[in-house]
Amino acid sequence: MKAYVYVSLKKSVLDPQGKTIYGALNKMGFKGLEAVRQGKFFEITLDRDLTKPEAQAEVERIAREVLTNPVIEEYRFSFED
Repeated sequence: MKAYVYVSLKKSVLDPQGKTIYGALNKMGFKGLEAVRQGKFFEITLDRDLTKPEAQAEVERIAREVLTNPVIEEYRFSFED
């Protein structure tokens, strides 16, 4: 089973890297962009012996305690069987 964890800055936090990417895309001629926000992506392969509730609890804990800074970042995750 694989877990996919997406980490991004909270909406209330400024994203200078996203603004830089946005500016570069505009200079390159890309149209129709309103904003860009950047983040991180993690792919975690889990032991097949874990039940779905156990896997969810572990990924939640990993995301909360290790992968994010809860002051400025938020996360979401999904699974692939």
